[in-house]
Amino acid sequence: MPDQHDYAVAEHELTEAPTSEPELLSRCAELAGKSLRQVADELNVVVPESQTRAKGWAGQLIECCLGATATSHPEPDFQNLGIELKTIPVNQKGKAKESTFVCTTPMNISPGSGWPDSNVKNKLDRVLWVPIEADPAILLGNRRVGNAFLWSPTPKQAQVLEQDWRELIEMVSFGEFDKISSKHGEYLQIRPKAADSASRVKITLASGEVGLTLPRGFYLRTKFTNMLLDEQDKCKS
Repeated sequence: MPDQHDYAVAEHELTEAPTSEPELLSRCAELAGKSLRQVADELNVVVPESQTRAKGWAGQLIECCLGATATSHPEPDFQNLGIELKTIPVNQKGKAKESTFVCTTPMNISPGSGWPDSNVKNKLDRVLWVPIEADPAILLGNRRVGNAFLWSPTPKQAQVLEQDWRELIEMVSFGEFDKISSKHGEYLQIRPKAADSASRVKITLASGEVGLTLPRGFYLRTKFTNMLLDEQDKCKS
């Protein structure tokens, strides 16, 4: 039986990076409708028996296939194009099943840090969204890749994202981690982001003392990604 190491996508040779948006979209058009097994076979990658054995595997597979180069670096996945890649697991109705991870939350940040230089803005300025079937009734290898689309925030969307970021990062900068909840942020939220529940990072609390807490990440709410999916459906109709 293959172990988790056999499922690793990162160890396989990357597809050459696309040199333009039209080239990237052309690759996406070739992917649309294919099953994850078909994509994996083309790259000689082993398909996990279940998603739980290789969390994030589908996203890594698409990154490898399309030629994303940034991997875990704090910059857009397609560095030369300034485009971030985000896969969206969708249900039978084509709706997002979960929130979308944007980037790790900096746990020690100075008050007054600016939105223009933030990693959140950097990641969301230009995004390639790739829907992927995520119905648990469908075997992982049989799940199909949907129609990808490029997106940049409208002025209104950018305004709300910035407002959310400023509200959240202010609490982070003052060490008010106990005040951050799922209620904060209209489009953007902060949630725990850790490989396991035992993970901890050092932080400076509001009292000035040093403490430990779970690592956190910025996430886009499902209502936001579903809004983007709905807008894309209207464009196609």
